Amino acid sequence: MPVHAHTHHSGDDLTVAARGALESSGEQWTALRARVFDVLSGHAKPASAYDIAEALSKSEGRRIAANTVYRILDLFVGANLARKLESANAYVANDHPDCVHDCIFLVCDDCGRATHIDDDAVTARVRGAAENAGFQEVRPVIEVRGRCEDCA
Repeated sequence: MPVHAHTHHSGDDLTVAARGALESSGEQWTALRARVFDVLSGHAKPASAYDIAEALSKSEGRRIAANTVYRILDLFVGANLARKLESANAYVANDHPDCVHDCIFLVCDDCGRATHIDDDAVTARVRGAAENAGFQEVRPVIEVRGRCEDCA
């Protein structure tokens, strides 16, 4: 399977890498953005904007609107800090924000966990087919549903 190498970050190292990627894209790493990223990166499964808003509201002791979280998540996706699972309208933190590429998600129908894999040959073929059909600025979103190894 053709893949490329990249560094996977976790914990504080992931936060540092995310902050660096966001700031290098010309955006600011605000306190609220940092808290949204912390909540997102702390989820074991894909999190919706409502999941994140609820967690933030509890920890902050004040209501954080889901619309605010959606705007931040959209910014994170654009800056490669997060990936969106379209079928679930949920997000996962990108553990290698310094590497821009297409992703394939394996989504477990039982536990809801999403595993990210890379296969540049598959995504290149999808991009090529889309471009041949006249699509521009192609952003493949490939999600494979099934049962993970733990649930099988």
